[in-house]
Amino acid sequence: MGPVREMMNSQGRRKIALLVFSAIVVLGIAGILFYMSYLKSHVSTDDAFVAGKIHVIASKVPGTVKAVHVHDNQSVKQGDLLVEIDSQDYDVRVREAESAVGAESSKLAEISSRVEVTRKQLREFEYRLESARANLKQADLDLTRARRLYKKEILPEEKLEKAKTNYDVARARVDAVKEQLKQAEAALETQKAVIRQTDSAFQAQGSLLKQRQEVRKGEDLKRSYTRIYAPSDGYVTKKSLEVGNQIQAGQPLMAVVPLGDVWVVANYKETQLERVKPGQKVNIRVDTYPGKAFEGVVDSIMAGTGSVFSLFPPENATGNFVKVVQRIPVKIVLKKGADPEHKLRVGMSVEPTIIIDK
Repeated sequence: MGPVREMMNSQGRRKIALLVFSAIVVLGIAGILFYMSYLKSHVSTDDAFVAGKIHVIASKVPGTVKAVHVHDNQSVKQGDLLVEIDSQDYDVRVREAESAVGAESSKLAEISSRVEVTRKQLREFEYRLESARANLKQADLDLTRARRLYKKEILPEEKLEKAKTNYDVARARVDAVKEQLKQAEAALETQKAVIRQTDSAFQAQGSLLKQRQEVRKGEDLKRSYTRIYAPSDGYVTKKSLEVGNQIQAGQPLMAVVPLGDVWVVANYKETQLERVKPGQKVNIRVDTYPGKAFEGVVDSIMAGTGSVFSLFPPENATGNFVKVVQRIPVKIVLKKGADPEHKLRVGMSVEPTIIIDK
């Protein structure tokens, strides 16, 4: 019985080993098939990072820093006052520009008054001219009537002498009116020339006043640049100024980073992007938070590889060409509410996995 029992135990151990081996093979094949299916439906890379907008704050005018109202890593809202530059020099310039505008305005008012006076005089000359013409017309009528009565001998002899006297008076009046008419016309032309000259001066002064007003606007604008405000909500970083520093126009002073609007730039191999398209879901894992996953969506795929847009793009027209798999940046945006506490920071390393649509 002993040998038989021993033989049966040996066969049982073989069957168990065979079953275990078969199970391992089946599980291995299933794992391989699952992994291959996973690779077909999931595309991932570790060459990715968090990107975002970076507002570089710089002054538009030179000056001395009067006050700094923020500190590093402080949260700010759009429109918050960040920096004040001493505005005394700009206040002086604005007052000078205002004085120049006032002076030119006074000159313009004086010229305008002169124009009005000369136009009034012109109206008076025109009235006198019309009156002189009316008197001349009446004198002509009286002279004609006297001659007609004299020829018809209707008047007595004594009245004839009187008519002649009236005729001489009317004639003298005509001559006087003609002389007045000539003087009025000459004065009229003089006044017209004065008005034309005054109008030209008025227009020139108006142009000069506009120029002074534009200069004042420019000085006002420069003075407004002495107060620098936050362009958006965000966090202050890279602050590089203190009170009393002398700064120049265009000099970077700090940066404001709006962490509420960040995205992921993932550099996928060109061989991975065959079925990737905008709108596909993305699972994002961040090195800083190993136990937390963020959700995102493929926004767009860059129009070229990263190397093409580098400072020195590759030139493959050589005899020693070595094919290198290129990487193409893919922009992935976070779903709304995926990062309510703003845990993601620009530059963080992430590992996004795109779920390919079947």
